[in-house]
Amino acid sequence: MEILTSVEMGAVDRRTAEQFGVPLAELMENAGTAVARFCLRQYPAARRVVALCGKGNNGGDGFVAGRVLAAAGVGVAVLLLGREDEVKGEAARALARLREEAQAVAIWPLANEAGLAVVSDTMASAELLIDAVVGTGFKPPLRGLAAVLRELVANSAAPVVAVDLPSGWDSDSTGQTAQGAFRADAVVTFTAPKLAHVFGHLAGSPQTGPAIGPVVVAEIGSPTKAIVSESGLSWAGAAKSITEQPREVNANKGKYGHVLVVGGSYGTAGAPSMASLAALRAGAGLVTAAVPEVVADAVASIAPELMVRPLWQSAATRRQERYGVPSESNLEPERLKQLLKGIDVIAFGTGLSTREGASEFAREFVAKTTLPMVIDADALNAFAGRTELLKRAATANDANGKPRTLVLTPHPGEMARLTGMTIAAVEADRINLARSFATEHKLTLVLKGWRTLIAHPDGRIAVNTSGNPAMAKGGSGDILTGIIAAMLAQFPEDVARAVEAAVALHGLAADFAARAMDEHTVLATDTLAHLSDAFRYRAKDADGLTWICGLNGVERNG
Repeated sequence: MEILTSVEMGAVDRRTAEQFGVPLAELMENAGTAVARFCLRQYPAARRVVALCGKGNNGGDGFVAGRVLAAAGVGVAVLLLGREDEVKGEAARALARLREEAQAVAIWPLANEAGLAVVSDTMASAELLIDAVVGTGFKPPLRGLAAVLRELVANSAAPVVAVDLPSGWDSDSTGQTAQGAFRADAVVTFTAPKLAHVFGHLAGSPQTGPAIGPVVVAEIGSPTKAIVSESGLSWAGAAKSITEQPREVNANKGKYGHVLVVGGSYGTAGAPSMASLAALRAGAGLVTAAVPEVVADAVASIAPELMVRPLWQSAATRRQERYGVPSESNLEPERLKQLLKGIDVIAFGTGLSTREGASEFAREFVAKTTLPMVIDADALNAFAGRTELLKRAATANDANGKPRTLVLTPHPGEMARLTGMTIAAVEADRINLARSFATEHKLTLVLKGWRTLIAHPDGRIAVNTSGNPAMAKGGSGDILTGIIAAMLAQFPEDVARAVEAAVALHGLAADFAARAMDEHTVLATDTLAHLSDAFRYRAKDADGLTWICGLNGVERNG
């Protein structure tokens, strides 16, 4: 699913009408109907709905939604920001049809702020508000009557469903928040997500619902060929479809790959343990953990299905067993050959540490192998200021003569160390930085954080919208590394979607865990208990709406 700018969205609508013959009236009817269906399903107990409608096409969607809700037996009032004679085009026709077919709907034109006092009781009695004031084409800030109405909405106890965008958001914004926009508990947009839908925290309020509320995309009649994006941005959640086909009935463990997890040191046995368990849970056929001798027994105890290969420790760390750093003797040709025998994907770096030669071991290990590899944690830190070595490794051919698959999974701090930048500088330009790093070094970069980015060597970037603050716990990165490795092992010919699906699955599992528990109490390993929920989850609901944020099927009673 491509991500569009506001200009591209306008072009899609024109292309839909001019090249494919779908009239704007049909698009508006489908859009408003989608909003109404969402309201009926998500807020079934709301019997008094107030639609706040502007004079443009966004207001037209609101008029349609109000008419459909009234036909379903819901009490509806419409507050029009302006005079009726100021409404033009298809929006005017939608308003006329609302008057004709839903005569019980009260329509209150508001020419100025004084008119708001007349409808104060109507606002106060609302059980649900629909924000259809302004949409994708609007450029902030809100002024006049819309700005005053925004404050009334902020003080209302009723949940708010935004049509297309919360009024006042710039659809091309990549910021997490927007000053001066309407609050929203849910957002229904159309055809494809815009930049703000994937990067902004558009919906959600601890007072009226989940802290991260749903953002859904409705298909309203634009053909796929009409949707054209130049940004190279897409929604990562769409890649999860590769996991949704049943396995072959004659499946065996050999068909789903063998993952080798390399890492660990004394005191960090949990990191490779979690990565290994995640790889098992995410569907890899076999998983082996290669860890220093001093932690081998601890890692082996994590699961009976896990195989363990003890790594020789360096002479220095044999004398100081508390460190347990792998020796470079493990990289001697015959020993390395035996270690990698039968392996399809390597997950490298979890818990490795940077003590006593660990970084040197990391650089040599990456250089001397050509298998697909996911690099995380201290193995990333080993390349701080030396990223040319990563490019050299990524451009080396594998055993089949094809360019090697290399996936890096830095958080902002690790990315800052890799590039010699500050964390603030990394966060200030995430999209361009991720794209330039991935293309320059010929690798896949998973830049973690709010809206994790998956940047591919060809310049495409997928944006992940699953996940929540419960993931801000030690071990979350180790879990993700294991899931990515397992997906690469299962889908070696579809690297881009395998990595995108892994990131989406990890976030979805955390969303299910937070719903079942609490964001404060969820541990990294709790997400694995909900990984099966993530695999079974389908983003498209019974009404054909695709949930790009929030969990499909969680109904509200208010």
